[in-house]
Amino acid sequence: MTASKAPHSRARDRQREETREQILRAVARQLEAGQMDDLGFADVAKEAGVGERTVYRHFPTKEALLGAFWSWMQAQAQAQAQGVERPRPPPAMPRIRETIKAVRDTHRPMRILLATDAWEPQVNGVVRTLTRVVKELRDMGHTVEVISPNQFKTFPLPTYAEIKVAIGVYEPVQERFKGFEPEAIHIATEGPIGLAARRICVEWKLPFTTSYHTRFPEYVSARLPLPLAAGYAYMKWFHKPSGRLMVATPTMRDELSQHGFRNISSWSRGVDTEVFRPRKDDEADAFEGLARPVYLYVGRVAVEKNIEAFLGLDLPGTKVVVGPGPQLDELRAKYPEVAFRGAKSGQELSAHFSCADVFVFPSLTDTFGLVILEAMASGTPVAAYPAPGPIDIIPNSGAGVLAASATEGLREACLEALKLDRRGVRAFAEGFSWRACAEDFVRNLQPYPEPEKTRFWRRLRRLARVRRRRPEAA
Repeated sequence: MTASKAPHSRARDRQREETREQILRAVARQLEAGQMDDLGFADVAKEAGVGERTVYRHFPTKEALLGAFWSWMQAQAQAQAQGVERPRPPPAMPRIRETIKAVRDTHRPMRILLATDAWEPQVNGVVRTLTRVVKELRDMGHTVEVISPNQFKTFPLPTYAEIKVAIGVYEPVQERFKGFEPEAIHIATEGPIGLAARRICVEWKLPFTTSYHTRFPEYVSARLPLPLAAGYAYMKWFHKPSGRLMVATPTMRDELSQHGFRNISSWSRGVDTEVFRPRKDDEADAFEGLARPVYLYVGRVAVEKNIEAFLGLDLPGTKVVVGPGPQLDELRAKYPEVAFRGAKSGQELSAHFSCADVFVFPSLTDTFGLVILEAMASGTPVAAYPAPGPIDIIPNSGAGVLAASATEGLREACLEALKLDRRGVRAFAEGFSWRACAEDFVRNLQPYPEPEKTRFWRRLRRLARVRRRRPEAA
């Protein structure tokens, strides 16, 4: 039965792909004939020779349609550059490509609004990524407005007091939108601020992008008696209207695709190779007095980080844990032989990375693990489970060793990592930069087309003036 269905299934997939290509070619012809903001689903359907419902079924929003079109154009250009035989594009394609390049130029100054529930003084990979990308964007000439929890009243997140959750955000966030008049909007998190920004974008029909930093369903399932399906249902609902969902690794992209997420784009990460660098001969040893080798973990001390998989290993030397978190007191009492150093930052954190013999990353719920690159930049090899992040960075890098599976082999990986050349580990990390990360981010944005943007904000200001006058007239 299965064998008989296979050819039919393949034929259906081919038909779907041909229809999709037909629609994207129709978009190319429409863009050549008119302005971008005049692009309509009915016109595209007519041009493609398909029903309007068919277009909607493949691309539920205009942003999704244009996002797919940009990706398709890039694939066409890449295939041509590599000499691959592909269906010939329409004659007008080069001119359209120039239009797209102008819209997506990473160096054209833009007004970018970033809405995030993760920001300083929180200490984690998400915050380090966002703060550094914002700095790079400003250095590139962009104007960036950040909406973050430290601008609102907050309360501690249940089970995790170090994280503050903003309350009463919708109207203030709305005013920030109006006051800043962004050209591009990115929603980095799925908390109260992210929800408010999402609601405004959907109600006002503003294009926006989102990113997937934490495996939220797994995180919630580890803390609360909720099935993974509930978490993924929420995440799919949250990210569905996004023009692009940015993820850090191919593995995470594939995993989300299997869960039904769409419009996924890659967004690389970077590392500061000046702050995180190998230890010099004349510098003090951060672990002086501890038995060697030293195996280091840096990050939140919380149940979703799977730290006990590391702490329970039978390893020679000393295990060290750096970081705060709700599980700190519990694990300190349970593992008295482990050196718990608490939160570290700046040069002190850098010294802990560079003085360790192996960095151990036991997490199965991260989407990348920025600390992996920070350890490598310090010349410290990494041992980790084959989870999203490590499995995309470590293989064939010469900078780390993966365990045999997601539950076995971490001890062996730690011992193998001790044998790696620290100079080779550092050399691998030097290939990652924050500027490339920021340029990736800008390329993934979906800025409002200039004429449409100007008209929208002018209309919104006019409506605001009318509403202010109405009480006086009454």
